[in-house]
Amino acid sequence: MELDDRKWTILKAIIKTYLETGDPVGSRTISKFPDLNLSSATIRNEMSDLEDMGLIIQPHTSSGRIPSDAGYRLYVDRMMQEKEAEVSQMKNMMIRREDKLEMLLKQLVRYLAVNTNYATMITSPQYHRTKLKFIQLSIIDEEQILATVVTEGNVVKNRVIHIEHGLSHDAVLQLNILLNSRLNGLTIEQINLDTIRRLKEDAGIQSNLISEVLDAVADAISKEDDMEVYTSGATNIFKYPELSSDTEKASGLLEAFEEKKPLLSLLDDDEEGSKDDPGHGIQISIGHELGNENMEDYSVVTASYDLGDGVHGKIGIVGPKRMDYDKVVGILKNVTSQLDETYGRKDGSADAGKRKAGRPDGSSDSGKGKAGRPGEAGPRKG
Repeated sequence: MELDDRKWTILKAIIKTYLETGDPVGSRTISKFPDLNLSSATIRNEMSDLEDMGLIIQPHTSSGRIPSDAGYRLYVDRMMQEKEAEVSQMKNMMIRREDKLEMLLKQLVRYLAVNTNYATMITSPQYHRTKLKFIQLSIIDEEQILATVVTEGNVVKNRVIHIEHGLSHDAVLQLNILLNSRLNGLTIEQINLDTIRRLKEDAGIQSNLISEVLDAVADAISKEDDMEVYTSGATNIFKYPELSSDTEKASGLLEAFEEKKPLLSLLDDDEEGSKDDPGHGIQISIGHELGNENMEDYSVVTASYDLGDGVHGKIGIVGPKRMDYDKVVGILKNVTSQLDETYGRKDGSADAGKRKAGRPDGSSDSGKGKAGRPGEAGPRKG
């Protein structure tokens, strides 16, 4: 006898109901499921077939049905297949999304350099205070398992864990249930010693494996992710005599743009500076406010972009203290609003409303210091 879609739906309903209540399940209970829309008589016939197939049993003649071991096994196997397909689909989707975003950020940093005539930089998105969404352990062979960790924002990370003794599929299933029931929805800060202790106690003989899995989780949702910095226009500083006259300082900045990592200090939110526009995270630091004697002749304007689900990035523009601040701030507002609108926040906020009504930064088409979309001609100097 074939397990068609209707029988499978009824079997799932029986198992889910039994897992929730612990009581045998009758046809009347199943008929209330919104997905079925079947009469009790039809459901009874299907349940009879499921019993003949050995997937459910009737513990007492006057009671409903409960899953058999074979029914549980079928349910678990299909559930894991669905989860694996879901994770695989999510991976492919995020790879395409991240590739497109990386290409866009590289185009944006060049656009900013051309349209401002300053040195520019953009960080790749980082995942701050991200919550754990899903964990899946999968057997590779007798010595290795794969831990797939999905975090808020549908970021997927994999880690191969070496094990001393092979694990059965049932043991892996129990670990998956334990980890997901205890850790889903938590940030790395919320996974404390008490949580870890209880996990290890419940894991029993697999307690040593919990530490390895938690390391994979921490790696996936830690703030210390590698940050890529995209740069452009470093040589624009030679257009300004006050910056190029001191060759040692100019060379230092060029080296920083070449190495990229030293630039992260310029994008730090803790730097002193005026909060020009908190809504866009725009901050202006001038000369000594940068806290670096080699940067006393420079100004740095930074802005934040927000892709939602705790995913943020920074944009920075470096130029002389006589920088055209009005123009730079206008361009940054435009760029961050477009990034937010395309990839991130759709929260119906006031800013979102402004973006719908005209320019992405809520401004009019008139006035100076406003930039078009990346790829269009920038503003002319007055």
